[in-house]
Amino acid sequence: MAHIPVNHPARPLFRAFAGLIGLYVLVFGVVGVAVTWGEPLFDRGDHQVLGLRANLAFALVSVVFGMIILVGAVHRGNLGHYLNLTVGVVFMVTALAMMTVLQTELNFLNFSMSTVIVSMLFGLTFLATGLYDKVGPVEHAESVDRVRRGQAA
Repeated sequence: MAHIPVNHPARPLFRAFAGLIGLYVLVFGVVGVAVTWGEPLFDRGDHQVLGLRANLAFALVSVVFGMIILVGAVHRGNLGHYLNLTVGVVFMVTALAMMTVLQTELNFLNFSMSTVIVSMLFGLTFLATGLYDKVGPVEHAESVDRVRRGQAA
């Protein structure tokens, strides 16, 4: 049996965190598209958007991810749970991959070290949110709680 809490009391708080980060990512993407419009897609210029470097490709990806994150944050079922776990892994893997190519021509999303750190923090927050926002029937939640306390099922 998984040790992921079901119907955790802090679930609304965690979904609010995910929603706020999703809103930030969406606003970053929209402002980034406005700032970098007309530039080459994978430009490595010095455009700053909300404190992070961006190019048109990164801004467009941010718009798409921001909308996906917001859908997961407002959905009341387990879609948000699975979406937050997946998005958390995507943010972490992307941050690590971009950090390895930071000072090379392969830095096609125009990341800086501050962008890597923000992506890592967002990824960790989404992973934590995904671990605590699982929804289930009351009987299942009580069963998981009894097992966690060491009582007979």
